[in-house]
Amino acid sequence: MKRVTVTRRLGKYEVGRTIGEGTFAKVKFAQNTETGQSVAMKVIAKSTILKHRMVDQIKREISIMKIVRHPNIVMLHEVLASRTKIYIILEFVTGGELFDKIVHQGRLPENECRRYFQQLIDAVAHCHCRGVYHRDLKPENLLLDANGNLKVSDFGLSALPKQGVDLLHTVCGTPNYVAPEVLRKQGYDGAAADVWSCGVILFVLMAGYLPFYETDLPTLYQKINSADYSCPYWFSPGAKSLIDNILDPNPKTRIQIEGIRKHPWFRQNYVPVRHKEEDDVNLDDVCAVFDNIEDQFVAEHSEKNEKGPLMMNAFEMITLSQGLNLSALFDRGQEFIKRQTRFVSQKPAKVIISTIEAVAGAMCLKIHTRNYKTRLEGISTSNGQLAVVIEVFEVAPSLFMVDVRKASGETLEYHKFYKSFCAKLENIIWKPADGLDSSNMLRTMIC
Repeated sequence: MKRVTVTRRLGKYEVGRTIGEGTFAKVKFAQNTETGQSVAMKVIAKSTILKHRMVDQIKREISIMKIVRHPNIVMLHEVLASRTKIYIILEFVTGGELFDKIVHQGRLPENECRRYFQQLIDAVAHCHCRGVYHRDLKPENLLLDANGNLKVSDFGLSALPKQGVDLLHTVCGTPNYVAPEVLRKQGYDGAAADVWSCGVILFVLMAGYLPFYETDLPTLYQKINSADYSCPYWFSPGAKSLIDNILDPNPKTRIQIEGIRKHPWFRQNYVPVRHKEEDDVNLDDVCAVFDNIEDQFVAEHSEKNEKGPLMMNAFEMITLSQGLNLSALFDRGQEFIKRQTRFVSQKPAKVIISTIEAVAGAMCLKIHTRNYKTRLEGISTSNGQLAVVIEVFEVAPSLFMVDVRKASGETLEYHKFYKSFCAKLENIIWKPADGLDSSNMLRTMIC
């Protein structure tokens, strides 16, 4: 089975593998050939934007990300367009989702929770000062960089204030994190709603579970409206006091950002982030892309050649390996799933794909395979349907990395599926012998 391998260039960017996939967009790894900087490239088809009437929403999301530049917010570098697609060039954040860390570790140490919460509040405060309300704050939208610093992402549901309008009316966000006033559909203050979501996040970090959780929405909404929750015994008095002040169902008496910053628990080891304020934000490139959606395009170039699975280049491998530490890639010890879900195999690529298809077939899943990339659909979960994409990459002769990622559905359900699915693939998953130095192996492979 041969594969057409495509080396793609988009202007000054060399485009690599897909690292994320959603309903309307894909996110690809890319490298700026002029600077060597790695970036995340969000790709959206113009036809999709027009078909679903998303021009204003996408334009708003991009404009907001340019307005709210901050060390604890994912940076937007630039926006490009080809004849058929929009390309949003973002900071490449390598540490994964904060949600994954909670899934793997459960509750986090209080000091670590405090540091993440301080960074979250700094980022949210900056947004509010710029008149931006996120409206979908949750651990899945909080990323971690290589140094463990928090980065707020996904401003797709964010709102900007309208002149003469004090309250927002759109009901949006993830139910477990949504403020009670948002559910009442009578208008709400975006800042107070974001603060509530931050309180839920702090609770989840410290407890390892949600303060409000029910399988049916009416019961869930009832608990949120009455703030029906209880803090576990291991919460310190200071943390409990702050959470109780945040999870106040009355937005008028709920603690505000400045009150949070003055709270004794919050102030412990608090070092406000220093960053350069940008007074003037230029949105000309955003207007150029969206106001002339059929024009203003960057050159695309592809080089094709026939071979097997896509070869992962050295730069991608170094970035993937977190500074030459391959534990997340090769070691399968205490944690079954690391920051991203992938495994390594020494079996031939054809055997890997056929085994994946056989296991998926036995699970009665819909299978769509093209070359060395397989999409699995029809995975039923308690919260609906889940879809997964599996792709095989060659990292060295006779050594393949199998990248598994969620295409749609809930992240927690995806992690459960990955664990059970990989248990059925044990015959193709390679486990290194004891004493193998993964870092030396990587240096050998990329030299």
